[in-house]
Amino acid sequence: MLNLIRVALLLALAAGFHGPLQARPFDVEDLVRLARVSDPVLSPDGQLVAYTLRETDMESNRGVTSLWLVSSDASSAPRRLTGAGSNASSPRWASAGDSLYFLSDRSGSNQVWSLPLRGGEARQVTLFPVPVRTYVVAPAGDRLAVSLSVFTDCPDLACTRQRLDERSSSKASGVLHEQLFVRHWDSWEDGRRAQLFVVELDAQGRAGEPRLLSRGLDANVPTRPFGDASEITFSPDGASVVFAARLATPDEAWSTNVDLWSVRVAGEGAPENLTADNLATDTTPLFSPDGRHLAWLAMSRPGFEADRYRVMLRDLQSGATREVAPDWDRSAHGLAFSADGRTLYTWSDDLGHRRLFAVDTRSGAARAISGDGTMAGFSVGRNGVVFVRQDLASPGDLFRVNPRGGGERRLTAHNAELLAGLEFGGYEQFSFEGAGGATVYGWVVKPVGFEAGRTYPVAFIVHGGPQGSMGNNFHYRWNAQTYAGQGYAAVFIDFHGSTGYGQDFTDSISGDWGGKPLEDLQKGWAAALQKYPFLDGARACALGASYGGYMVNWIAGAWPDGFACLVNHCGILDNRSMYYTTEELWFPEWEMGGPQFENPAGYELHNPLNRVAEWRTPMLVIHGANDFRVPLSQGLATFTALQRQGIPSQFLYFPDENHWVLKPANSIQWHRAVESWLDRWTAAD
Repeated sequence: MLNLIRVALLLALAAGFHGPLQARPFDVEDLVRLARVSDPVLSPDGQLVAYTLRETDMESNRGVTSLWLVSSDASSAPRRLTGAGSNASSPRWASAGDSLYFLSDRSGSNQVWSLPLRGGEARQVTLFPVPVRTYVVAPAGDRLAVSLSVFTDCPDLACTRQRLDERSSSKASGVLHEQLFVRHWDSWEDGRRAQLFVVELDAQGRAGEPRLLSRGLDANVPTRPFGDASEITFSPDGASVVFAARLATPDEAWSTNVDLWSVRVAGEGAPENLTADNLATDTTPLFSPDGRHLAWLAMSRPGFEADRYRVMLRDLQSGATREVAPDWDRSAHGLAFSADGRTLYTWSDDLGHRRLFAVDTRSGAARAISGDGTMAGFSVGRNGVVFVRQDLASPGDLFRVNPRGGGERRLTAHNAELLAGLEFGGYEQFSFEGAGGATVYGWVVKPVGFEAGRTYPVAFIVHGGPQGSMGNNFHYRWNAQTYAGQGYAAVFIDFHGSTGYGQDFTDSISGDWGGKPLEDLQKGWAAALQKYPFLDGARACALGASYGGYMVNWIAGAWPDGFACLVNHCGILDNRSMYYTTEELWFPEWEMGGPQFENPAGYELHNPLNRVAEWRTPMLVIHGANDFRVPLSQGLATFTALQRQGIPSQFLYFPDENHWVLKPANSIQWHRAVESWLDRWTAAD
């Protein structure tokens, strides 16, 4: 029966713009309940794929992750490896392929565990007094590299644990800081650093005492807040480790200088900086299978977080270093070698999609090996490449592709039963002439139950970043299908500054936040209205978060007659105060042309605060208390500006969310508030 459901699902998804065959409109209640596939890892022999599945526990209001296994040729159905009661993530194969390592909090804190695949219970590998942030398995399987947050002046882990316990029991709560960062993303700094250790595994597979590898470096390994295991790699012989780190120097908050460091596992000498000559970001180190070369990703412009990631390759014998694909005008993310070392696999945004690419290490030729949609994690093995793919009407599942040709093969369909009872809106990409005559792309999603000859209200979604892309992706925060399910059409534009259209296009937004991007949004909206007569231009609301929220505030003053209502989630109102209250200063300094005190004109050029007197469009403002990227004060100031002028407005405040809304119940509340706001201002007369 399940196979029949899957066939029906695939046929429905293949229906594309003409609309699928399901019965009930997709809704946010469905969105938060969908299982999410991630982190596929092929076994050493290429026959099996381990991966993580996130399921929603509505009663406890959280996501719970577990490990699953499926054959790489789809000859057997996926099977669960770990229970649903506690989290299990980050699966990594033992060298023999007979067991899996993973992270789990089942013992009370995040530790490394091992699960034999031929039967038996999972066994705890590490028993540290502090949690494990991430880990990497040595090629021979005899040791692990682990990242642990510690006080660097402590001689051992017990000291860190004792100091944390003493702080929690103290009546005094003040924390004294001497330099930035004071807080980062959604956490206050407490003096600890994520340091890199190596542990040997005994005959029973249990970890011994950790030995510090990043000794002498005041830095986080991996980098915070989003660094992961891809920033740490063993050499094929297991004798050395290369990792990425940005030193916590006084300029850390305005520096993007991440370097690669090499250290001997045996503890001989201090870590060596391999990329000291590049003052921009170097990351994602990876040894070739024969150990002859080191590949990594590098930016070239210091201070610019959205610079093009170049694929670099160094001959470790001669020291010669070169860019692998200098003529490929895309920004690479993630790296994996083929078994023969002649191909590097990576992914990049590409004209409204996110594709997997194979790059020839000799010629630099890059070719896409995945189709339309968004690729979201991959693993390379003997029998091909396995990856997660999703699109505007399909949540992520595992697929396998042979890089030599043959098309994609689906391996999982975790949400098949739920999706078989749902209906999605058909979607289509379109293009138009944007600012400066450039070709700009956008997407339109039809409402569920679309009928020719009718007109429909519109959710006009502005993506964040601003150097990002809202394309053919099943987004878990800005999901166009949640609006389609409520009877709205959705329109979104990849304006100047978006990724996947060449680095010059991405660069063009810097210093021009309210210029070309606004022109693209205006021209894109006009083009959509002309091309799709079912869009009701008089019943449309613009929505955005982060930079998209900034743009909503800018639209309120620079395009006040454009929409019936606005929704602003974590948007910037005042570029000046934003500079002094955000945490990663390199971002506004690059985008606005330096520190605010050195270039105040750059911050005033497109400052929404200066056009508040022209506001008149009703606006819903949303903000989280733990948002340190765009601090809460920006949202409060926006609401104050609206209320003081008597403009219809609401303020939705989340005391327990950061820049995103992550808790399932909060996500539902968020969507219901937005839907209610849109319904209020777009209802037909």
